[in-house]
Amino acid sequence: MTGQYLLAIDQGTTSTRAIVFGTDGAPVASAQVELKQHYPQPGWVEHDAEEIWTATVSVVRRALANARLKAGDIAALGITNQRETTVLWDRATGKPIHKALVWQDRRTADWCRRMREEIGDAELGKRTGLLFDAYFSGSKIAWLLDNVPGARASAKAGKLAFGTIDTFLLWRLTGGKVHATDATNAARTMIFDIGSQKWDADLLKAFDIPASLLPDVRDSAADFGTTDPALFGGAIAIRGIAGDQQAATVGQACFQPGMVKSTYGTGCFVLLNTGAKFVRSKNRLLSTVAYRLKGKVAYALEGSIFISGAVIQWVRDGLKAVAKASESEAIARSIPDNGGVYLVPAFTGLGAPWWDPDARGAIFGLTRDSGLPQIVRAALESTAYQTRDLMGAMRADMGPKAELKTIRVDGGMVANNWVMQFLADQLGLDVDRPLVTETTAWGAAALAGLGAGVYASVDDVAKARQAERLFRPQGARAEHDGLYAGWQDAVARVRSDFGAKPSPKGLGAGRPRAKAMS
Repeated sequence: MTGQYLLAIDQGTTSTRAIVFGTDGAPVASAQVELKQHYPQPGWVEHDAEEIWTATVSVVRRALANARLKAGDIAALGITNQRETTVLWDRATGKPIHKALVWQDRRTADWCRRMREEIGDAELGKRTGLLFDAYFSGSKIAWLLDNVPGARASAKAGKLAFGTIDTFLLWRLTGGKVHATDATNAARTMIFDIGSQKWDADLLKAFDIPASLLPDVRDSAADFGTTDPALFGGAIAIRGIAGDQQAATVGQACFQPGMVKSTYGTGCFVLLNTGAKFVRSKNRLLSTVAYRLKGKVAYALEGSIFISGAVIQWVRDGLKAVAKASESEAIARSIPDNGGVYLVPAFTGLGAPWWDPDARGAIFGLTRDSGLPQIVRAALESTAYQTRDLMGAMRADMGPKAELKTIRVDGGMVANNWVMQFLADQLGLDVDRPLVTETTAWGAAALAGLGAGVYASVDDVAKARQAERLFRPQGARAEHDGLYAGWQDAVARVRSDFGAKPSPKGLGAGRPRAKAMS
């Protein structure tokens, strides 16, 4: 270790950031660039991987300049990333063969239905902890191989590389010297056995994905090489990688079994640490890797909500109901209740525990008395209701001995005090907001610190976390339950099996049936 600071690259769905932290966990300087979203067809979402790379170099340089630091002042660099987003690139040139397919992309929904019929969610879950859904990387890899001219032949010849965004950035940062990922990102691909911690040969065969595409899988705090000295005026050791939700779990110091964190960004993701036990959900949650340190895996149950903070972006940009997202809090406070209005933000389908890609968003309960304030409040309330859906499933999976008392929160929406109090009321749990809310980036930096020996153990990382405010449940339980019953009715009405079921045609309809699992 030569430096006294830690650097995090936080490559998210809507922006690319770099943040410099002190070893005490306090942010020193940062830089950020917004990321353009591409929507070539309804349900399709893409990013330009070259734009992501250019932005990454830019924000790192600016963050270092803003902190008045040089590469030699940085002890280690950590990377955290939007998970499941898929890139294939040419090993010789480093150039992507297609735009990145974003985790929100639904073009492979039909492919996943066929795979579910052929293999079954139970078999997939036993190996990967996941279920067949367009959300994950495996179906996206298959689509790219099937639909980009020449891709499959090039892949079989060993000329292409696959990676989630962390892997693509690592390849570029190291000048093509390191093709690797960490266990948390590998766990989101649908082709990684989280029990054996190896790529699953049977799934690769069934999906027709060549093993030569795949990166090496390492601990979340490990030696991932060094940056090309030409990029930042000197080499920086890369010592930590984790998917964004797992990085937030580390940043929130959820290191003990039973601890829960919930991140409110574009979507909402709740992770419950289950320790060394790989808990198979019976309530359509995901089993995943929370982190892997020194070869030891900590598992988690995860619930994924596709639309959380993004619903307020829609209220702002689509409805033009607010000029700034922060205005929504005052609007929610300005009315006594939601007036019976519910907004289900199933813009790209429903995530856990429903996993319904054909569901679509809707607003229910409108009357002549309804107006924009009720719709804005309903949008905010939807985040708490969806979180309650997930927490109910987690309680059921963990059994009666599970004592969930507190949920640690982070992400952009947690600045809204009204939402945090409504969340506490709905969950019947204390909601713990940290002093430093950049927990995802801090988690990546902390992993880098562990990998570089800045911290001896996770106990040292936990010392850096401080609570800023605790929101305790208020009001009558019966009232909160009544509101939630209205939400459950609204969700039932947007489900694709309510009334006539839509049957959208997805690309990949010509894909052959899956090969039988051995």
